[in-house]
Formats: sequence, structure tokens, C-alpha cells
Amino acid sequence: MEKDLEDRTKRFGLAVIKYCSSLPRTREADVLGKQLLRSATSIGANYREANRGVSRADFVNKIGTVQKEAAETQYWLELLIESSIAKDQAAALHQEASELLAIFTSIGKKLKE
Repeated sequence: MEKDLEDRTKRFGLAVIKYCSSLPRTREADVLGKQLLRSATSIGANYREANRGVSRADFVNKIGTVQKEAAETQYWLELLIESSIAKDQAAALHQEASELLAIFTSIGKKLKE
């Protein structure tokens, strides 16, 4: 499963990269796009790093970071959608960010049990 999830988070990051490159070239879109790009690509990078953690505690800590980045990604997408800057793909990206957050929240809860 971890390889599947690594691939899924990477595909999500790539989709966000493509999406951000399609945003209009306005100051607002640039600011929001850069924030979105940073948080969305961080999800996969931090999950990959978690899988290579040196201990269970390290893994748990990094999964927490993944959760934070997924929630932040949702936030930037919501701002893009609600400000009407976003194009149609933002809703699908928001859905995927929500699903990833749910997955990583579930993993985090199971690890704390």
C-alpha cells in the first residue's frame, strides 16, 4: 500500500503543478498558486520521507506533517475556488486533497492507538 500511496501523492503533486501553470498571471493568483504548489507537493515528499523514517516516532511525526500539508492544500484550493480565480479543475483537486487528508488522518489515528 505504501508504494501505491507514494504514487498517488506524486500524481496529485503533478496535477497541482499542471493546474498552477494554468492559473491567470495576476498577483493574487501567483500568491495563491505558489502557496498551493508548495503545500501540495510537500504532501508526497513528506510521505516518502516518513516511509524512510528511522523509527516509529519519526514516522508518526512525519505523518502529522503530511496531514498539516494536506489541510493547508485544501485551504489554498478553497481560497482559489471562493475567490473565483480558480478554473474548473480546482474542485477535483480539492476532492483529492480531502481524500488524502482522510487517509493520512486514519493512518495517524491508528498509529496513536
